[in-house]
Amino acid sequence: MMNYLQALFSNTTTRRGFGAIIIFLFIWHIGSQLDEWTGYDLLGIGLVPPPVDVFTAFLGVMPKTGYWMSWVASFSRVITGFLVAMLVGIPFGLLLAVNRYFRGVFFPPFEILRPIPPLAWVPASLIFWPTNEMSIAFVTFLGAFFTIVINVLGGARNIDISYLRAAQSMGASQFDLFWKIVLPGTLPSIFTGAAVGMGITWEVVLAAEMISGGGTQGGGGLGFFIWSSYMGGSLEQIIVGMISIGIAGYLSSSAIRKIGFHFMPWRRLF
Repeated sequence: MMNYLQALFSNTTTRRGFGAIIIFLFIWHIGSQLDEWTGYDLLGIGLVPPPVDVFTAFLGVMPKTGYWMSWVASFSRVITGFLVAMLVGIPFGLLLAVNRYFRGVFFPPFEILRPIPPLAWVPASLIFWPTNEMSIAFVTFLGAFFTIVINVLGGARNIDISYLRAAQSMGASQFDLFWKIVLPGTLPSIFTGAAVGMGITWEVVLAAEMISGGGTQGGGGLGFFIWSSYMGGSLEQIIVGMISIGIAGYLSSSAIRKIGFHFMPWRRLF
């Protein structure tokens, strides 16, 4: 264990990250106590409980099954909506990029629907879909879909045309152009869109869980956990839920970056 910790903290990036967290906790603690020390809420966070109280509340909910079931429920909804958005959005974006007729037909309605915030779909999805779970999945899908499509389209359209012409001059078929130039050239944009879409997906699923109720607290997800904590007047548990969302989003984004490094080995140099 000691060898693992030594190896972990030997990394400069890790040390900087832990240092930033410690500084953030220090500022948080000072800000939460300023109103008591001075009588004025100078930083605007005087009502926020100090880190020690939040940590105590976190220790209180950790043994509860409902808290971890909320993690599982939110993660399952995010992963489901995100994977469907990837499976639909990547081919759709590539078709928009490589086929002008397809782009001419489908891009105008896509652009009309894209500016609509995903949360604006929540009331309609609750009416149109037979269950809360399906409505949450639909809204989660929308949260990632538009971002993924726009990034894929932009990445494919920005590929240098000279590469395609050079390949065509050497006898490359349309199949070769797609698999050996267009798709690899779009990979950075695909993973950028995936990372951004994952963040939006978490925002959307949590808001959808708050609005729809998400079932019960045990299976309602982290969004419903925060909402029920608010209704119960537990400010410490609200912060616990917010930190849980941050951890979940960080883990999700880290997984996407890991996969991206696997498929794009040239990025390991940066």
